Formats: sequence, C-alpha cells, structure tokens
Amino acid sequence: MVYHGPKARQCRREGVNLFGSPKYTKLMGRKPGVPGMHGGKRMAKMTEYARQLREKQKMKRMYGVSEKQFRNYFDKATRSKAVTGDALSQLLERRLDNVLYRAGLALTRAQGRQMSTHGMFLVNGRRTDVPSFQVSVGDKIEVRPSKKGSSLFVKVKESLQSHTVPAWLNVDDKNIAVEIMELPDERYFDGLIESRLIVEFYSR
Repeated sequence: MVYHGPKARQCRREGVNLFGSPKYTKLMGRKPGVPGMHGGKRMAKMTEYARQLREKQKMKRMYGVSEKQFRNYFDKATRSKAVTGDALSQLLERRLDNVLYRAGLALTRAQGRQMSTHGMFLVNGRRTDVPSFQVSVGDKIEVRPSKKGSSLFVKVKESLQSHTVPAWLNVDDKNIAVEIMELPDERYFDGLIESRLIVEFYSR
C-alpha cells in the first residue's frame, strides 16, 4: 500500500527531499530531525539491517510505488543481466510518471502520476493512462492536442525555460514533448540512494 500521509513527514524521516518540490526542502529546514514523539536528533548509529530498510523505504517513497510494486521491480531487476541495483534504478526511472518529472513536464512525480492517470499524454501517438508504463529508446511523449491550451501547460512551458533536463531525454519546449534518446544509467541517477543496501536487504 502506498503511503498517503504528509509528504514532509516522509522527507524528514528519510533525511532527504524525496519529491523534488522546493517546498519540502524549506519545511525540512524549519523542522529538522526525525518525526514522532521521540524524534529530534537522527540516531547516530543504526544496525546494518536498519540502514538497508531505510534505503528501501526511501527509494519506494521517492518513486511513489507500493511495497508489492517495489518488490516486483526488484525481482525483475534480479533477472536482468545488469547489476541488480542499477537495473532497479533504471526500471523506476523509465516509469512514465518519472519521465514527465525528469523532463520538466510535471513539477513532481506525484503530478506526473496524476497527469498520466488522466491520459493527458500520447506515447508514440497513443493515449496512455498508465503511470507505470515503461518507456523505451525512441519513444515520443507529447501532450494531447486537446490539452495544450490549458492553463496547466501554459505554466509548464514557462517552467521549462529554467529546467535542467538529463541528457537521456530530449525535450521540445515549444510543443511540450519529449523523446527518449537512451536508457538512463548510473550517470543520471540522483546519488540519493545506495541501491547496494537494497540488494542486501532482499538478499537476507
């Protein structure tokens, strides 16, 4: 089940801005430390299991997936020929909602998930309403023509001017579209997650 409680609380628990929006960085600055009655200072020492669990929770929350979905992604990653941790990160990065966020067409992954659920985008000319859709090299994502004139995408166009797009994506600011140039690898991952710990967690 996906957690639907206060997002700032999740960020404080994990010690990082999980969702990308600057407001969570500000909220964390105002109220640092772990949430809860016995919060305050983050524990200086954690067991190895606790560290592994925290990394798993951090990644799961960052991409907004359920425990079952995350485990399915991990199982798929283990069957890959690539390093399991890198394969896991790539699978999550290739989600449509994440691509919209990375490309700057959505301000957060949550907004990307909402946009894709409402079928606001075409993938290779077809309406797609599945946030977990896995993009591939050469895929083209564009706003449905009937949605381009909405106030939401007027704001998106403005924000694209200052957004830094990773090199594996090519964004057409004018038409609010993105093309997948290559699959993301360790060069493009945030560095916020130690995927090695997640592999160790599931290998116990």
